[in-house]
Amino acid sequence: MADTHKVRFEPVGMEIEADEDETVLDAAFRQGVMLIHGCKEGQCSACKSFLLDGDLQMGRYSTFALPDFERDEGYVLLCRSHIYSDTEIELVNYDEDMIRSGLPVVTVQTEVDSLVELTHDISLLRLRLPVGSRSTLRFHPGQYVDITVPGTDEHRSFSMANLSAAEGHLEFIIKRYPGGRFSSLLEDGLAVGDPLRVTGPYGTFTLRVASDRRLVFIGGGAGMAPILSLLRQMAESGNEREAVYYYGARTEGDLIQLAELAHLAEQLPSFRFVPCLSDRRPRDWAGETGLVTDVLERQEDNLADCDVYLCGPPPMIDAALSLLEGMGVPEEQIFFDKFTITAAAGD
Repeated sequence: MADTHKVRFEPVGMEIEADEDETVLDAAFRQGVMLIHGCKEGQCSACKSFLLDGDLQMGRYSTFALPDFERDEGYVLLCRSHIYSDTEIELVNYDEDMIRSGLPVVTVQTEVDSLVELTHDISLLRLRLPVGSRSTLRFHPGQYVDITVPGTDEHRSFSMANLSAAEGHLEFIIKRYPGGRFSSLLEDGLAVGDPLRVTGPYGTFTLRVASDRRLVFIGGGAGMAPILSLLRQMAESGNEREAVYYYGARTEGDLIQLAELAHLAEQLPSFRFVPCLSDRRPRDWAGETGLVTDVLERQEDNLADCDVYLCGPPPMIDAALSLLEGMGVPEEQIFFDKFTITAAAGD
């Protein structure tokens, strides 16, 4: 049996216990402490922190996430870190409210409830939760779970579009990739009643309710899922913050959930949905054209006082982050889940 040690996180002054055979990040998840993270695989640097004291060793990781010179200075990736003594760690990226509102990560067995094709390459997957799991698995709107690929030890990460496990189901909007280990199953490998194991919740893509800043959502494709969850949360709670959602699609046929977004606009008087078409457009199209980031740049001249939420393909996120930096948006007002390309595209 592995020894257990204490981990103290500064500057928030929180402590957890970690076994030697689990990573610091997994130990935090197990105890409901939601640290900033992304890929959970040593690829993205979102969980990078600084070792103040203690015996810590890391498993394999990408030097793009943690260059050798940073490791030599004392930086570590919590998703790769195992501790062998009581340890003190300084968090580099953190949100204290999120840390303290974390929910324990659990694994539950679900079954396919329905599978609907939204477009030629996007599906709506609904998983039914057993009655006993509806109180066990809790999540904040905007978070995601890992779904185990049947017959393997691999998993793929997907954000929930619905509000709560108490509804009795989990709802996902998933892009299908040719040859994808999981997404290809949505075409001919899954049927109603099939079991699927999910683990979560993960992610810090949640609405910061203490803020009263204007909200700007930017997304594309299946990245609508967590943003839809946040909009549903706003409608349910009567949130009156001004909000706009820029959504990028190639063609009119790639636009999804339009009826619900129109309904949300009725419930949220200060909300505006802006669809953007980058490719083929019908002759009577009166909406925005071009890449979603180009439309954002044309329509917004001052985002410095906004909270910006991004979710979509990695190239879109990278382009948006560069644009937002140039527009002077503070880093702490930008929220997104940073998955690796493999995790995002190899579904």
